[in-house]
Amino acid sequence: LVSGAVQAQAPETLGWLRKIHDATQKLSYSGTFVYQNGSRSETSRITRYVDARGDIEKLEVMDGVPREIVREKDTVRCYLPGARLVKVDRRTERGFPALLPERISALARNYDITLGESRRIAGYDCRAVLLTPKDNLRYGYRLYADKASGMLLRAVTVDANGEQVEQFMFTQLAIGGVTRDMVRTRHASRNWRVEDAEAAPGRLPGWGLSSELPGFHKVVELKRRLSDSRPASQVVYSDGLAAVSVFIESLEGRPEPVRTGLASMGAIHIYTREVANHVVTVVGEAPAASVQRIANAVEYRKP
Repeated sequence: LVSGAVQAQAPETLGWLRKIHDATQKLSYSGTFVYQNGSRSETSRITRYVDARGDIEKLEVMDGVPREIVREKDTVRCYLPGARLVKVDRRTERGFPALLPERISALARNYDITLGESRRIAGYDCRAVLLTPKDNLRYGYRLYADKASGMLLRAVTVDANGEQVEQFMFTQLAIGGVTRDMVRTRHASRNWRVEDAEAAPGRLPGWGLSSELPGFHKVVELKRRLSDSRPASQVVYSDGLAAVSVFIESLEGRPEPVRTGLASMGAIHIYTREVANHVVTVVGEAPAASVQRIANAVEYRKP
């Protein structure tokens, strides 16, 4: 059945996804993009440098609280000049524009993938690739890629009614012409406070899901510190496009009561419940029902 589903996708559409994926991995570029969810929008400047040693990415958020994020390999440093603070964390899921997974053909199990319209975005002639979910457990996506390079210029997340939930879109982009100097932080942060999440691979004996969400697979397990330095465990599940994180922390010594239930922010839903004297928080860019289903499936069995 699975191979049949993959076969049903035209090689051309999967070829487009591979082209997008390769471009976001291999190209150096600098540009400005706008993130929109609901009435909220935020503009960021992104610079990415790739050489034989790997890639470095610098993101400067232009609206609201000044912040600069530099990612090198799996380490992410967020510089907050107002608070003279550097937050250090591990990257667990990919952001825009490197949205796509390594296992592109596996996406065909959960999404119908078709080619859509041609459209000009930020001076580039783009082609749309449409990913329509085969169930109500995930959002749909409209990806617009430069026909020449495959670079992703716009990504729209849509709900079951086809309504836009959020979008990222470049308003200006230059491919190439990036130096290593351009991705260094602008901040002399020598005397700044450092908050390190100390996220490192770690097993969670006894914890698991009573039933997995179709198409979602565990991609990483981490031990980490939350922003108020409480220890927690994090498990990330992904269907190759959408990622859902499960955070598990002990209730012992927790100063304030847990607020259980559902909260949402744009395309992201957050569901909190108590399990075996722990608080379980599930955060994901997936419909509320999916995030809730994963949260309700989290269980502890004595190892």
